[in-house]
Amino acid sequence: MSVSPQRPQSETKADDSVEVDVNPPEVDFVAYYEQAIGRLVVDPEKAKVEFGEVMASRLKLSPDGLKVLWPQPADDPNDPQNWSDFRKTMQLIIITMSAVVPDFDSGIGIASIFGLAQTYDTTSGVINDMTSNWSIFLLGWGGIFWVMLMRRYGRLPVLFWSQLFALAFLVGATLAPNLATFAGMRCLTAFFGTCPQVTGLYVVTDIFPFHLQARKLNIWTSGFVISPFLSPFVFGFLVARVSWRWAYAIGSIYSAIVLFLIAFFMEETMYDRRLVSKPPRTSTGLQYRIETLIGVTGYKVAKYRPRWPEVLLASLDVAWRPQFFFVVLFEAFVFGFSIGVNTTNVVFMGSSPPVGFGFSQYAVAGAYATPIIAVFLGEFIGRHTNDFIMNLNIRKNGGFFEAESRLWTCYLAMPLYVCGFLTLGAGIQNLNEAALIMGWGIAIVAITLNTVAVYAYCNDCFPRRAGEVSALLNFARSVGGFAVAYFQVPWATKSGALMVFGVEAALVIAMFLIAVPMTQLKGSYFRGRFAL
Repeated sequence: MSVSPQRPQSETKADDSVEVDVNPPEVDFVAYYEQAIGRLVVDPEKAKVEFGEVMASRLKLSPDGLKVLWPQPADDPNDPQNWSDFRKTMQLIIITMSAVVPDFDSGIGIASIFGLAQTYDTTSGVINDMTSNWSIFLLGWGGIFWVMLMRRYGRLPVLFWSQLFALAFLVGATLAPNLATFAGMRCLTAFFGTCPQVTGLYVVTDIFPFHLQARKLNIWTSGFVISPFLSPFVFGFLVARVSWRWAYAIGSIYSAIVLFLIAFFMEETMYDRRLVSKPPRTSTGLQYRIETLIGVTGYKVAKYRPRWPEVLLASLDVAWRPQFFFVVLFEAFVFGFSIGVNTTNVVFMGSSPPVGFGFSQYAVAGAYATPIIAVFLGEFIGRHTNDFIMNLNIRKNGGFFEAESRLWTCYLAMPLYVCGFLTLGAGIQNLNEAALIMGWGIAIVAITLNTVAVYAYCNDCFPRRAGEVSALLNFARSVGGFAVAYFQVPWATKSGALMVFGVEAALVIAMFLIAVPMTQLKGSYFRGRFAL
């Protein structure tokens, strides 16, 4: 079957001089979507020119008739693209709640840092180095591992088993008798718990058409952006009165609730669209549900899916491509420094002057309301901004969408990022509480906007590699933030927080100027020359 549409043969009738299509060429719309590499025809009128009247008439459109649906829903009720809005929304809610788990669990350690240091007779710096930093590091590696399994066995069973083990290890951390056991349990919780942070991009692209994906990604990414701030905010008040073990116990309860939702309401969204003849279901009803949840169904159909050599090398196959590499390196700096800020701000706020503010545990907990509000504000701004940019780009390009237009949101995010980091640095250096709050909030708004734009752009460039894209972005942002906590507090103590945050903002802007304009200018060439 041809992928690139060709003009149909035609003949002219002698009596009325009207051209009539003869044998219009078939177009494989599945292959077109996968190989369009970031340039899709979205306008139904342009689709008639691109594919011909006959083939364009077969395209399924959005309910308002203004956009072509990509990927094209199959004539199969089992295709997740055909699910009802309620059913899709349920999946999005569950995967967003699941995406909260990894960083939420990691953030419990931030709220409990001084209690942990007292229990295990050590310093807050040692707690950070042994638990928080290494658990962040393993968040990145875990994502790459889980994506490999999902390519073979499906989204649902991998999500279920990973969250089951993550819950078990979190309970182990709650009951840990010594620091070594606690550190090991926290690191294992992070490795297993990170699965939803790479599953979400899969789920969004599995069930939602292209033109809605950025909006839904905005919701999902807000879940993991806000999660490291939720636990210090909620549990900071708790650990001021009771043992830190209660904070981990409540975190375990939340993980158990998410696991319950996955087990009873989450559905398998993986649909093998490229298979002409789908393998028949060998069971139905409750038996099929249980087999799908625990992985029996995925094991049976794995023979129809990519082989292990392809799966093992898939992430590397994406990582080196220039349309991906430079933008992701930029995002690693943007998000990485934000992770460092989260793990070190609690030290600045809790330490006595002149290093920090000397806040009480209640004041530290209350301060974490700032980034939470900022994420919601960033989600609201990003939702409307991304939709506006997408629609403007489609009109400007005569009905076609170019993936690089997603990156225009970065131009809005970067001035906010610089303003936020400089204000935050000045606030910490001069112990100005208002500057601390304002700078922190502005920076988080910028990070939310930028992260959604980068995720959407990379997904548009690699529609067949949503899992690898998500895993590599998760790896980049986790590893980017892993080392920051090691040097930020000593450096700020020695040279001043304004210099520290100013240098970090400068590095981010330098990466922005290198990565984003070049990708926008050369993106179509990169996508054509280095396509998968």
